Amino acid sequence: MIRLYDLLKSINIIESLHEADTDIKGIAYHSGKVREGFLFIAIKGYKTDGHKYIHQAIENGAAAVVVEDIQSDICIPQFKVEDSRKALAALSDAYYGHPTRYLKVIGITATNGKTSSSFMTNSILEKAGLKTGIIGTVMTKFGNYIEPSILTTPESLDLQRYFSQMRAQDVTHAVMEVSSSALELKRVEYVDFDIVTLNNIGREHIDLHGSFENYYNAKASLIRNARETSWAVLNLDCPYSCRLAEETKANVLTYGIKDRSGHITIDDLDLSTGRGNFKVIINKPIRAENNEYKPQKFDISLSVPGYHSVYNSLVAISIGILCGIEIPVIQSAINSFKGVERRFQIIYDRGFKIIDDHFANPGNINVTLETISMMDYNRLHLIYAIRGSRGVTTNRENAEAIAKWAKKLNLKEIIGTLSRSNVMEKDRVTKEELEVFLEVMEENNIKVRIYDELRDAISYGLSNVSKNDIVLLAGCQGMDYGAKIALEELHRLRPDIDKRELFEALKNRIAGII
Repeated sequence: MIRLYDLLKSINIIESLHEADTDIKGIAYHSGKVREGFLFIAIKGYKTDGHKYIHQAIENGAAAVVVEDIQSDICIPQFKVEDSRKALAALSDAYYGHPTRYLKVIGITATNGKTSSSFMTNSILEKAGLKTGIIGTVMTKFGNYIEPSILTTPESLDLQRYFSQMRAQDVTHAVMEVSSSALELKRVEYVDFDIVTLNNIGREHIDLHGSFENYYNAKASLIRNARETSWAVLNLDCPYSCRLAEETKANVLTYGIKDRSGHITIDDLDLSTGRGNFKVIINKPIRAENNEYKPQKFDISLSVPGYHSVYNSLVAISIGILCGIEIPVIQSAINSFKGVERRFQIIYDRGFKIIDDHFANPGNINVTLETISMMDYNRLHLIYAIRGSRGVTTNRENAEAIAKWAKKLNLKEIIGTLSRSNVMEKDRVTKEELEVFLEVMEENNIKVRIYDELRDAISYGLSNVSKNDIVLLAGCQGMDYGAKIALEELHRLRPDIDKRELFEALKNRIAGII
């Protein structure tokens, strides 16, 4: 509990009405979550305006409100601010006692690879015996607490609450994915980052941001706003990441594979088995966390497939070094890392394969289908959950990427699904998104079967599978439940398979299980 006036010191108040100090027992930005003695923050969102729900918040016990527009018909204390989202971030940070000042916070942003880089980094920190927390697309996890994620980066109030709980459980290092939306909507405005990265940038979420430049600037703000005492890890092979080295006050550590001039590069890369084996080269001395890393080479053998995994590992290795982790510990953690759920995850491999992949954007699609093109198989059955509420540009580009590979993979038919019963409102496929997907498929003479329900699409796909085939469960939120449904359907078709053994692949699964 905190006094209202003490809390309000963290924000700039333009105007106030009915001023009175009081105890604040909590903060809410959703009127339905307001309880007696809460401070309610009215936020103007994309789909609704929190100012419309102030009366409901008062009925639920709100003691005061923060607004962008003064309401003349309410009698409790109200405080006008220029930007209520920014105010929410500041008030949340203050209410929970500025928890990130007491944690080492690592923020990772990218178009592709945020999740894998985050989990690899967390693996290194845990291998070093550190107590960690992780927040991202798959889940929020620290100590014994685990919760499936709705947003890649939670709203600022929820985020600061997580950090406060981590601090209470003696977590020392928090690794988090930072989305472009979170940066634009000021969810991480008062997070005290120690290490930030921008791994790469592609054309995802353009419709949400209005233009590629807006999308890039949102991502870049994580680096540009970094503190002088923090570190920025930048990819020399990505021109957008590379140029930020001159646009940040932070200390900069650079890595690259094609550009070998940075602090870290690689040599002797072998991808003949699909899994990278290479030598990491530290070109320049690096001083961090009371540890000095002299120029040296060391071996890395990845357990996860793909050229992209080499890049993801370099991000994690760079962060491990900046956290002062010994090289043998980094090697051990990276070499034993088994991957992240829904990132080219093989969930069944007896006679034929079922592969689960999140297929978010053209970059992901290209990497996944290129990997499949190098595999030995008979036929590919693509079950695709069309991306919902991300705009026609994203869906057109995803469809074009699939169509490009369809010819190379001899893919004549795609099984599409809207996953109506398996997604929330924010992930529903719009009429326009479905139309643009079908338009691209028609232009490329690819047959599409559309199913409203995910289970029906998967059932059809499995009913036509033969020996040595690959069934690819592809898509983001709409396919989160795909692996569970696929194994359930497979057990229905093949009751002779031991169910416990069949579901072993989902043993530690979060998406579509909890």
